[in-house]
Amino acid sequence: MGLRAWFTPLLLRDIKLSIRAGGGALIGVLFFMTVVAVIPFGVGPDLNLLARIGPAIVWIGALLSALLGLDRLFQAERDDGSLDLILMQETPLVLTVLVKCLAHWVATGLPLVLASPLLGLFMNMDEVAIGAVMLTLLVGSPAITFIGAVGAAVAVALPRGGLLVSILVLPLAIPVLIFGVSASYAAVQDPAPFMPPFLILCAITLFSAVTGPFFAALALRNGMD
Repeated sequence: MGLRAWFTPLLLRDIKLSIRAGGGALIGVLFFMTVVAVIPFGVGPDLNLLARIGPAIVWIGALLSALLGLDRLFQAERDDGSLDLILMQETPLVLTVLVKCLAHWVATGLPLVLASPLLGLFMNMDEVAIGAVMLTLLVGSPAITFIGAVGAAVAVALPRGGLLVSILVLPLAIPVLIFGVSASYAAVQDPAPFMPPFLILCAITLFSAVTGPFFAALALRNGMD
């Protein structure tokens, strides 16, 4: 009961902070829509081509959009000085970082998942492809947040760490992109099985949910010493 009383207020507070900071979900969704919307102008009005590359384009747009707000994961606490209090509290720092990651994903990652069907229609994708992309984003996008927490923790003490976070996180997030796109294509291509890449994507998310908050908490403690 004590853990629940601590977990819920912190989760709701961090969701509000994530939404308010820099536009939150709105900025991410607008950037997501912009990235996907410019693709047809570059490749031309070939609907068959757009349908073929649609899952990859939606996933790339979601990945780039998810990177936008990662630098703000711990920035609010850093600015108002509450990060020092978080480091000194009795609650394990790993659990606090985990809750902040979940709140950040709800505020910025989940809107990208909900916006993906609309952008799938824009890319002339059929219902199966749209459903596959939405499902893989729902499963894989939290991994980007957990991985990004490490980069955000490393760069939190820097005055302009936004670009550094993207540089640190993007290479580590490539496996998420690979298996997310692979599972999406496997759902619409009969010879390719859907479950192997999808299960690997689930495993990556679970692994990052364990290791990401741990290394982020370690980086926060070392960075604030």
